[in-house]
Amino acid sequence: MKLFLDTASIDEIREINRWGVLGGVTTNPSLVAKEHGDPEHVWKQILEEVDGPISLETTELEADAMFGQGVELAARAPNAVVKVPMTPDGLAAGNRLVKDGIRINVTLVFSPAQAILAAEIGAFIVSPFLGRLDDVGSDGMDLLRRICEIYEIQGYETNVLAASLRHPMHVVEAALAGADIATMPFAVFKQLVKHPLTDIGLEKFLEDWEALQKELKEGA
Repeated sequence: MKLFLDTASIDEIREINRWGVLGGVTTNPSLVAKEHGDPEHVWKQILEEVDGPISLETTELEADAMFGQGVELAARAPNAVVKVPMTPDGLAAGNRLVKDGIRINVTLVFSPAQAILAAEIGAFIVSPFLGRLDDVGSDGMDLLRRICEIYEIQGYETNVLAASLRHPMHVVEAALAGADIATMPFAVFKQLVKHPLTDIGLEKFLEDWEALQKELKEGA
């Protein structure tokens, strides 16, 4: 399972990319707006920083306008992926983009039926939002498992991206469910590497090493 960062902050992206584990980035209009800068510059920095797929979301609502915007977004870089919403117009625009050889990410998916539609138009990625389902009393992880099972049975090649992940266990459970990609905020990504026993163990190793160096110096 590839790990993506869900942000438009170039500082956050550079920090995680430095670890060598960042597979791609997902952005949306809300995340870009948080940067309070020219979207063109924000996207350019991200596309240049990360080699993997970078999802750039359309903001047009009508199919023809969305298609045109998608063509423009895809032209920004070879690793750009066009995000379209799970709506009739989003499907229509996405279908046209796919036929033109452009990779798309169908976003705001909340049901297995919607995921089937995304696969049927040949989407590169489908993005079920797990945390948002949990927020309204539904089981987001169950949705992910059902989508992964359907895709395996049907032989769909669309990548399943677990989105709206709120904590490290969401990431682990998404991996167990068979997700191809998990995207998460910077704070969650940082939590993946943390464990108190790791910190305690490292501290002990360094204490013992320093004690050895002192012993050798005194015995010299």
